[in-house]
Amino acid sequence: MPATDDAQHIKRVAIELIEAYVNTDRERVRELSGGLGGAVGEEVISELKVFAAFLTRRVQETGVAWKPSDSREAVARAVANLVEPEVEFAVISAWEAYSVGEHEAAETVAQGDPLVFVHMLAAFSAAIGKAVYDPLELLATLRIAAGLAE
Repeated sequence: MPATDDAQHIKRVAIELIEAYVNTDRERVRELSGGLGGAVGEEVISELKVFAAFLTRRVQETGVAWKPSDSREAVARAVANLVEPEVEFAVISAWEAYSVGEHEAAETVAQGDPLVFVHMLAAFSAAIGKAVYDPLELLATLRIAAGLAE
C-alpha cells in the first residue's frame, strides 16, 4: 500500500472513531481502537490532534461559548460507558491536564498508553464538533477537511 493510501487510511480511521463517539457506538469504538497500538496509534493520534485543533478554531469562529470546563465535562460524558472504567478514568484524568496545556502531566497520567490519547482526542472532537455541527454535517466536514470527500 503506497504512503498516500496509508495516510488516507489513517485519516479514515480517525474520522470513523470520531463517528463512533458521535453515535455512542460502544462496539464500533472497541473495534476501531483494538488495532491502534504502536506506530499506527501514534499516527491516528496525530490526525486526531489536527481534527481537534480544526474544530476548536471552528467553535471560536462561530462564537459558541466553550470553556475548558465544558470540554472536560463533554469528554467525560463522551467516554462514559463507551470504554472500560479504568480507561475512562485515565482518559478523563489525562484530558483534565491536556485541556489546560499540561501535556507532560497528561502523558504521565496516560502511562505511555497511546489509546488513552486516541480516546481522549476522539471524544473531544466528537463533543466539540457537535457544539457547532449536526452529526452528519460534522462527519462530512471532517472528510472534506481531510481531503476524503466522497
